Amino acid sequence: MPHIPLEEHLPGITGLLEYRQDTAAPIRVLTQILLRGDSTLTQGERELIATLVSYRNQCRFCTTAHTAAADLLLNEAETCEAVKQDFETAPVSEKMKALLAIAALVQQNGKNVTTEAVDRAKKEGATDMEIHDTVLIASLFCLYNKYVDGLASVTPTDPAFYTRLGERIVNHGYTRLPGGYDHLKK
Repeated sequence: MPHIPLEEHLPGITGLLEYRQDTAAPIRVLTQILLRGDSTLTQGERELIATLVSYRNQCRFCTTAHTAAADLLLNEAETCEAVKQDFETAPVSEKMKALLAIAALVQQNGKNVTTEAVDRAKKEGATDMEIHDTVLIASLFCLYNKYVDGLASVTPTDPAFYTRLGERIVNHGYTRLPGGYDHLKK
């Protein structure tokens, strides 16, 4: 049960963002830029970063939501599961493994990111912008994970919910739906 009253038809982050639309607006814009804006990293790769951080933070809602989005963007489900279990052996590029290593370090503590980790990413072809965005995406998802779990937002258990949410993320991005979310009321 959430620690504050939230709309029952809006579990997870959506209910929290609707609760304070004024604070949600800049967070949504930042998320849209980082995960859907122009980048040399694919949208699927950026979703992998969000998924890994959420998984390591044990945020079930965010992990399941971003796994669904990543799976849709990658057109398969094996890569995301492999990244969560051990990104160093996952079927992703060496550059992506190095960026995921940076994301994992950020998830622990930003000060854990070392020159060696950054040098590894650069050696594998990561640009300064990709390194920057990896750190910022990882940091942003630490915020989201703590936001969802810190207010005990509702976490659905029905896999179909996350399939629909993944589709909404892929098709509409991270901006607020123009008409809001009343259509989700049952």
